[in-house]
Amino acid sequence: MIFKVIASLACAALASAALAAEVSYRIDIRPLLKAQCLECHGDESPAFADFLLAQEKFKKEKQGPRLGSYGELVQVIGWPDAGAFMRRLDDGSNSSNKKPGNMYKYLGENDAMRAANLKLLKAWVGDGAWNLNHWEKEGDVPAVTKEQLDRLKLKY
Repeated sequence: MIFKVIASLACAALASAALAAEVSYRIDIRPLLKAQCLECHGDESPAFADFLLAQEKFKKEKQGPRLGSYGELVQVIGWPDAGAFMRRLDDGSNSSNKKPGNMYKYLGENDAMRAANLKLLKAWVGDGAWNLNHWEKEGDVPAVTKEQLDRLKLKY
């Protein structure tokens, strides 16, 4: 129990330090992904296009699209699957149904760690750029706008 408390405090401290400086993929996001995401989205996972061709198969195998590189990650933020990263990791505060995304629970071992990691990710994506929109309108979810895409920072 004490280890989890210490880990949460360390995570929050690192997130706060990173937010004080400009958040970058190399320094802040890559280590976070390695610790929390690459078990299912690492080098053994399918490329994004392959994942789209056989989603159900890969989901059963607990594999998502490969996100081990900056370029692979940008595909699920900007294009071709705009907003997928944000929809999956959102805490529910940005969705109409107020439910967290299906990957939010993997952002940390407890609420404090998840909140700190989400704050870090939002800072990296860019102020006002965290949106749940798709590339094209899908149901009640509007298409991402040029203004929203212009807000993306995604510093390497």
